[in-house]
Amino acid sequence: MKEKIICFLKQETVLCAAFALAIVSMLFVPPDRAYIGYVDFRTLAILFCLMAVMAGLQKGGVFQCVAQKFLSKVHRAWQLVLILVLLCFFSSMLVTNDVALITFAPFTLIVLGMIGPESKSRLVVPVVVLQTIAANLGSMLTPIGNPQNLFLYGKAGLSMGAFVGLMLPYAAAALVLIVIWSLVQARACSGVVQVSFHEKASLSGNKSQLVVYSSLFVFDLLTVARIIPYGVTLGATVLTLLLVDKSIFCRVDYSLLLTFVGFFVFIGNIGRLPAFSQMLQQIVSGHEILAGVAASQVISNVPAALLLSGFTENLPGLIIGVNLGGLGTLIASMASLISYKLIAREENQVKGAYFRHFTVVNVCFLVILLVFTLTLGGCI
Repeated sequence: MKEKIICFLKQETVLCAAFALAIVSMLFVPPDRAYIGYVDFRTLAILFCLMAVMAGLQKGGVFQCVAQKFLSKVHRAWQLVLILVLLCFFSSMLVTNDVALITFAPFTLIVLGMIGPESKSRLVVPVVVLQTIAANLGSMLTPIGNPQNLFLYGKAGLSMGAFVGLMLPYAAAALVLIVIWSLVQARACSGVVQVSFHEKASLSGNKSQLVVYSSLFVFDLLTVARIIPYGVTLGATVLTLLLVDKSIFCRVDYSLLLTFVGFFVFIGNIGRLPAFSQMLQQIVSGHEILAGVAASQVISNVPAALLLSGFTENLPGLIIGVNLGGLGTLIASMASLISYKLIAREENQVKGAYFRHFTVVNVCFLVILLVFTLTLGGCI
């Protein structure tokens, strides 16, 4: 029993921290009717729907088919590296950074294994690190790219166009950096490569199901754009899963949803304590970008967004901060742990080298993008 509890605490550290903070805050603000107003049900509903739809599309093999299509005519190392990395960058804008890495990082290990052990040993660490950075930075362009964007987008009341416009300069700068860094890394294996797939990927799901999931994704986008009420999309998604594939319910990350609930309660209670509220407002106000970056390094960018959002009116600045804050430490973005766990499991001999390379490259990207922010006139 003790071992199970310890294992749970290790696997769900952020969830446990969120509920611990919520419980402590309840000692100062006993539960009452105001608690129900803490929870952003719209964000939770849309996040659930997106996770369910992405799980359905992933189960159907859609993303692997797309990846193999892009790689079918690869002949050189720089093409291979660039495609593997940019798949994560662009796909994360629509399927979230988590799903992009869950899908394409394992696929990358398979592809690199096809070009020979020497080339794989040179490329596996830098490519997976770049894929992780690409997923975290590509996802910042859209409200549905990651959980913190979805929450802050709704809280700020921005239009889809305004959100994309806000993050477009940073995403464009990130893309330039990623392309340059990818080409430099590809020089480590500059010869000719030929990726030959012995088994072509095929859609493993029923095609009619994939059409249904694609339709639900359109519903999700329209709900994010505030065209369709979130209750309608949630009801349609739940009913569809019950009729089409109940197993998708088991693929949804409920711990993330509960983490949101825990932080909603904590933030709501802290907001009702004038002394704490004023102190946090003084710390965050006017320094939203830096506060978002700094908090993300310690508690990751999703909790940082939830925590700091209640103590500033400059939500656009916070959006920039927590998205850039996904760079840096391994825990700055929880999505980064997906790649690390994969390397630790499949390529354990390079685990230490991966961690060192990851940290150095992430810090470099973070510093460059913060300098870029200053050139745009941003106050950090």
